[in-house]
Amino acid sequence: MSNEKEKEAAAKAAMHFVRDGMVVGLGTGSTAVFAIRMLGERVKEGLKIAGIATSKGSEKFAAEANIPLTDFDHTQTIDVTIDGADEFDLRLNLIKGGGGALLREKIVASSSRQVVIIADSSKQVATLGKFPLPVEVIGFAQALIARKISALGATVKLRQGADGKAYITDEGHHILDCSFGSIADPSGLARQLSAMPGIVEHGLFIGMASVILVAKDGAVQELRRG
Repeated sequence: MSNEKEKEAAAKAAMHFVRDGMVVGLGTGSTAVFAIRMLGERVKEGLKIAGIATSKGSEKFAAEANIPLTDFDHTQTIDVTIDGADEFDLRLNLIKGGGGALLREKIVASSSRQVVIIADSSKQVATLGKFPLPVEVIGFAQALIARKISALGATVKLRQGADGKAYITDEGHHILDCSFGSIADPSGLARQLSAMPGIVEHGLFIGMASVILVAKDGAVQELRRG
């Protein structure tokens, strides 16, 4: 099964977590797009939901799929969020932010009763760290934070856009892609990064996923914490 077929299969399995009347967090990235389009088909069939998008890109896909959108001015609790991940381990810790939406993704996940992660088999790792960890920073502190993270043992690169300039997130920040290698203590690293002034958010999602649906060999496996 190709990665695209695996993504599609995982997204299809996630539809079982969505029921009429729910507020649904709409993730960002190539796997989440499958879920948004499938939700759009269900809306056409009569499903009544409201979506909260984790990026401007997801807002666009939701609008194209005719999914009604809401925001935190109108609701503070999300019933279920369906999102992807760049990596996950068997403790359901995640690295997210490859698409640049980690800040909104974490806000939405933290406000959700249930977080369903959908992934193809390539995203599963024994230990986090193969994928560079995205860290969202304010531009003013970019160089300072880069040096501090380098001192923790990472190779740090400023993410660039197609124009060769610094990539700008939806909230107007920069992203540092930080290669730590194997991350032996994700929780400890998350605490260190969260304590640095100038870091807006980092891509370590610790203890936030309720379930991971991973497609492999023509089947979808459901992983739950513990």
